[in-house]
Amino acid sequence: MTTDEPALRLHGVSRTFGQTAALSDVSLEVPHGTVCGLLGRNGAGKTTLMSLAAGHDRPTGGRVEVFGRDPFTHAPTTSAVSLVRDDQRYPDDFRLRHLLAVAPRFHARWDRERAAELVDAFRLPARTDVKKYSRGQLSALGIVLGLCSRAPLTVFDEPYLGLDASARRTFYAQLVADLAEHPRTVLVSTHLVDEMEALLDHVVVLEGGRVVRDCSLDEARSAAYTVSGPAVVVDGLTAGLPVLTSRRLGGLRSTTVEAPLTPEAAAAARAVGAQVEQASLQDVVAAHGADRDDDDTAHRTAHPTLETAGARA
Repeated sequence: MTTDEPALRLHGVSRTFGQTAALSDVSLEVPHGTVCGLLGRNGAGKTTLMSLAAGHDRPTGGRVEVFGRDPFTHAPTTSAVSLVRDDQRYPDDFRLRHLLAVAPRFHARWDRERAAELVDAFRLPARTDVKKYSRGQLSALGIVLGLCSRAPLTVFDEPYLGLDASARRTFYAQLVADLAEHPRTVLVSTHLVDEMEALLDHVVVLEGGRVVRDCSLDEARSAAYTVSGPAVVVDGLTAGLPVLTSRRLGGLRSTTVEAPLTPEAAAAARAVGAQVEQASLQDVVAAHGADRDDDDTAHRTAHPTLETAGARA
């Protein structure tokens, strides 16, 4: 295991279940030592990808590598991955102490002291069967198991489900503190993009089982911008640009385009009375898989280009 190779690499990976393609020709790399957000709508293929990364499943086609080895066939690599599912199941008669006792058998780096601290931080009940835990308590338990595993690749599947705002802040703070002391690679699936954005270094966005974005957080942030104003003005400013999504309300339109926001584009928009702003990461993720336009897009070709719109002002 070296730090100059990706922690996770998929090359041409597909995974089908019967006639359904969960992943199609997926190629991506998650850099070593990063926190990578695995983003996309429900059904985009995130859970399938995480199962492959953890060695819990094998691809129909292509190659999956964790630290350069196949996690499905190479036992030491499998043990180097911790996957906490959002629907993780435990034996019916297990209580907290049972899980804390058995966890070191699966993770050689297990940190008992840290586990005790997190159990207190999340106020997990010790005398209640785990099967009777609330949704939030199960999520907190998953966070304890994932963080304390010290696994070189730690994978969280929507770890915040059922947690209130205070508990989510505790998770974020504990994650940051833990990574500062024990650096590793973290892959986290989340729909709370705005909340977790500050924690991410890398972003992978899936749509319909395919990768539509695999880049650093900075690249993702600068990937798109939104223009809002009178529909005819917005259409002119965005003509010829790749549209991620567009919404119209009466005579007004808001369009998000996949392009960097240059000073020239911003000036041209302001000159004709339109509002322009950098799209947030949440905007970019939400745009993928959404309807590209709420009405006929053919009208775009009949409107002026960005340059002529700016010149006309």
